[in-house]
Amino acid sequence: MTPDRPTARTARAAALGLLLLAGSAAAAGRRPNLVWVMADDLGWGDLGCYGQKVIRTPRLDAMAREGLRFTHFYAGATVCAPSRSVLMTGLHHGHTRVRGNAGKENPLAQALRPGDVTVAGCLRKAGYATALIGKWGLGDVDTAECGLPGRHGFDVFFGFLNQHHAHNHYPDHLWRNETRVPLPNVVTPFGEFGGGHTADGILFADDLMTDEVLKFVSRQQDRPFFLYWSPVIPHANNERTRAVGNGAQPPDFGPYAGTGWPDPDKGQAAFVTRLDGYVGRLLDHLRLLGLETHTLVFFTSDNGPHNESNHDPSRFQPSGPFRGTKRSLTDGGIRVPGIAWWPGTIAPGRETAHVAYFGDWFATAAELAGATPPSGLDSISFAPTLAGRDADQRRHEFLYWEFHERGFSQAALYQGRWKGLRERVPDAPIALYDLQTDVFETNDLAAAKPDLAATIDAWLKTARSENPDWPILPPPAGSGKPPKP
Repeated sequence: MTPDRPTARTARAAALGLLLLAGSAAAAGRRPNLVWVMADDLGWGDLGCYGQKVIRTPRLDAMAREGLRFTHFYAGATVCAPSRSVLMTGLHHGHTRVRGNAGKENPLAQALRPGDVTVAGCLRKAGYATALIGKWGLGDVDTAECGLPGRHGFDVFFGFLNQHHAHNHYPDHLWRNETRVPLPNVVTPFGEFGGGHTADGILFADDLMTDEVLKFVSRQQDRPFFLYWSPVIPHANNERTRAVGNGAQPPDFGPYAGTGWPDPDKGQAAFVTRLDGYVGRLLDHLRLLGLETHTLVFFTSDNGPHNESNHDPSRFQPSGPFRGTKRSLTDGGIRVPGIAWWPGTIAPGRETAHVAYFGDWFATAAELAGATPPSGLDSISFAPTLAGRDADQRRHEFLYWEFHERGFSQAALYQGRWKGLRERVPDAPIALYDLQTDVFETNDLAAAKPDLAATIDAWLKTARSENPDWPILPPPAGSGKPPKP
């Protein structure tokens, strides 16, 4: 998956493209601000601009109309922690540090280590102010010497360190840098991982974190900044689902209050619409400060949609036309929204079928910032696509994912079209799907196209590096049931 080496011609084209792409910002004598907004468990089909018919997302739909909508954008993984690790390191799922959700038994397996180079660290070294606001998930107080955001390139952090802590939208504390900030919410502990739920919440975490986003932008408006904003919604409170049967607890049901739906359905829809409003507030704030032409905002989700709040997914069809959800390596679990917004630089109303993924953010951000990324990344800048220069856009031959729950599974996307999938058993034959004609991944072509299947199978055998924290294990006994859809 290593990118092709650029020729002198492509290098000159890239340099010219960077000048064109950053035209507005360069004209003002500054490098562009870079904002990555990543929802938690939001599906490809949860937004109106991706086909949603029930949930209202007017601000994100407008953002897509004003910018560029990716139709083939992929998360780093099908679950939280490894997807974030791919984003931070620019290394694909078989090379990045964190390969899965580890839990409390081995917290170091879910933490970045000293020496891991992140996109935030690269941009900070290049003179950018850096902030992470929201959910981290790549190190906790138990791994403080190596896994906290401030040790990996972020000047400012406000939010959740631990992903299980982040399940509760009304926590009794958040973290500001490495200081615990008490909140007046009263939490009832529940479950084995330190989660809990709040019966009568006072302060909603994502409201607080959105306020912090606007404050950071205001404070840094006179210098280039990188903001990684990671809201928790629409992720469910899994512990609340098990305790009271409803894991979707927004401050209010908004426009869905009078629908007559069950409360979990109202809550899930309200989460998505509330998230939509948050993004609208950011875009409005950038305009208020006159920063919109200096700022690239990219919106996406960390993986496919969840089914964990006791809501009815069939009401909303959050996976869109794809099969599977979170924890699936079919496209429903890994293909996610991708919206790029940069008024005056990205032409409005555009759509691209360029195949990109989280790991590409590192090269893209570094190019736009004039920073020097480390060698050996699995990252190709999609800056030419942002600029509308499709002829100059380099492409991955392969994209890669793996999954460590219920056995070991792998998936690869070859030439942006052919999907190879091996589920649960490390040496099982792969299934082969043509995503150009079969987006639901139902027609296995491995027998009909043995050469293609063999090409992907051979690559999968060499795609990953060994990681003692994440060995390849056989499926547990009694796990012969097919994977969850």
